[in-house]
Amino acid sequence: MTHPLWPLFDLALRSRRLELRLPTDDELADLAAVARAGIHAADEMPFAGPWSTLPSPQFERGFVQHHWTMRANWSPDDWMLNLGIFLEGAPIGSQSVIGRQFPTFRTIKTGSWLGLPYQGRGLGKEMRAAVLAFGFDHLGAVRADTEAFLDNERSTGVSRALGYVEDGFGQYAPEGVARTTQRFRMSADAWRAVPRDPVDVVGLHACRELFGAG
Repeated sequence: MTHPLWPLFDLALRSRRLELRLPTDDELADLAAVARAGIHAADEMPFAGPWSTLPSPQFERGFVQHHWTMRANWSPDDWMLNLGIFLEGAPIGSQSVIGRQFPTFRTIKTGSWLGLPYQGRGLGKEMRAAVLAFGFDHLGAVRADTEAFLDNERSTGVSRALGYVEDGFGQYAPEGVARTTQRFRMSADAWRAVPRDPVDVVGLHACRELFGAG
């Protein structure tokens, strides 16, 4: 253990091409630069809140404050793990895993983004699969939820390809206009019903109790 005061910094998920782990503060600056360079087309808004279109320096300050806030507000009953996505050592995006009242409901929710140059290469599916493996196979989750706007075909395509089933609709208004989302869910049984690519999880033992996972 190299971070005894905050062992979550020692946690890493490793898939075939990617490493998912908490970014350091210096890496947060690099990750913010990836996001600032572009996540989506100018006429699109895939997020529930329009954080990706804020002007500088509000964008950069809000970006790092969000990550700091998730660390500061962490509890075993209410947590949000904002993992940086690293490809060949370079940050390319972020994958979040959220557990609200996790010890009671054993449900995780996910959200993510990738820099534009890294989209369309199967990386979104790989990083989502990595956190699903983490939740189901290592934390004991029984359900995973996600949602995306109806026009976000890449996100909904990843959900369907991984075996989620549709679970109704929601709404957000990131730019003041109500838009419909498609909700998805997956059970632990559905996750285990088909072969999955291996994911190596290191550093969990020292921080397991921080997830309310027992």
